[in-house]
Amino acid sequence: MEQILEKKDRNVFFFIHLAGWLLLGCIVGLWASRFAGASAGTYDPTAISSGDTAWMLASSALVMIMTPAVGFFYGGMVSAKNVVSVIKQSMIILALVSIQWVVVGYSLSFGPDMKGVIGDLSHFGLRGVGFAPDPTYASTIPALVFMIFQAMFAVITPALIIGAFVQRIKFSTLVVFTLLWATLVYDPIAHWVWSPNGWLHALGALDFAGGTVVHMSAGFSALAAALLVGKRIDTKHVGGTANNIPFVILGAALLWFGWFGFNAGSALTAGPLAASAFVVTNIAAAASALTWVALSWAETKKPSAMAAAIGAVCGLVAITPASGFVGPVASIAIGILGGGITYLAVYIRGRAIKIDDTLDVWAGHGIGGLAGAVLTGVFAEKAINAGGANGFLFGNPHQLVVQIVAVAAVGVYSFGATWLILKALTWVRLPLRVSASAETEGLDTAVHGEPAYRF
Repeated sequence: MEQILEKKDRNVFFFIHLAGWLLLGCIVGLWASRFAGASAGTYDPTAISSGDTAWMLASSALVMIMTPAVGFFYGGMVSAKNVVSVIKQSMIILALVSIQWVVVGYSLSFGPDMKGVIGDLSHFGLRGVGFAPDPTYASTIPALVFMIFQAMFAVITPALIIGAFVQRIKFSTLVVFTLLWATLVYDPIAHWVWSPNGWLHALGALDFAGGTVVHMSAGFSALAAALLVGKRIDTKHVGGTANNIPFVILGAALLWFGWFGFNAGSALTAGPLAASAFVVTNIAAAASALTWVALSWAETKKPSAMAAAIGAVCGLVAITPASGFVGPVASIAIGILGGGITYLAVYIRGRAIKIDDTLDVWAGHGIGGLAGAVLTGVFAEKAINAGGANGFLFGNPHQLVVQIVAVAAVGVYSFGATWLILKALTWVRLPLRVSASAETEGLDTAVHGEPAYRF
């Protein structure tokens, strides 16, 4: 009898939710009439470059594949009972931020400026973001194309953070955190750095494709999250819980592939600058992968496959801010230096800093992005990108100072804002982590009911 009543209650609960979602769909559908033509508009077809548009749509797709690639990359590193949860979290973040970006994210990041800090809501629901180019950002492609390219950057950034608290984060809390973080952390930083009137852009900070906006913001937020969420119950096997190294290698290979859209796409045209960014991206990834393998070989007496995969990603992180400003030889240096610095950060975090940043997001993305942004101030050349500046090595030491100010501002804000968001969630009784029994059982079964492997 109790089972019958329980099943009946579940059915009632399900149909209430179904009715709620259908009602929401109807409300949004009715509201759509107020946005008739808002994302189309009149435009001059001769102003659109079909080549640039094709390249930027392809680049957007390349960057999109990086978010599920993060799921495989992280999913291979966790224990066998948490693989599905990690991949699912990355996919849900892809869906969540895609909607947040359309509603408010794009407008807050790239809308008309409010005192150099944030955009206004002029582009709410993509109003005014249509077929015509936006000359402020990209004059040869539809504004919609620029928007969707930037959307994929906004999507992947919070997906990077999940590596700090995998195996113990409460799913419902993660959903709320992602929406708040995207709005209160990512969007303002993107405006600071990439809007022409953003205060860091006006200061002269160089970040071609997201070393500060994406990687530093995710890495330093991950550090705050790891502190507040706390350590895993079982940390005896830290560093030795990888369940599927082929998944890690697959994820890294897909990230390397997608990163060509990430960096070369940031040129916003299919021209020489995109070609240069494409080439130096590959070089730095290769140099860092070799550096990590050599260092792991020296440390453990075995050349690690995991080290090759992680090292490549760290090199990609380091070259990201510099990719549109440096040449091939400089990119080798950035790959080696970025690889060495991130390897050292992982080494120190694992031995001297007792913080359970499970997959070393702070070390790989936070410190990797910081190193790359600072090295941009050393190796940048106006000969490569006339819209940039020379770095320290080419007679402009002031650029190095500007880069240091930028990384300090982004690091402090990301850490502090994330700390406050997570604290606020606990104040409103949203627990940050699952129960001890669910963590012990594994999130795949306890939370999702979908084990990755059937032994």
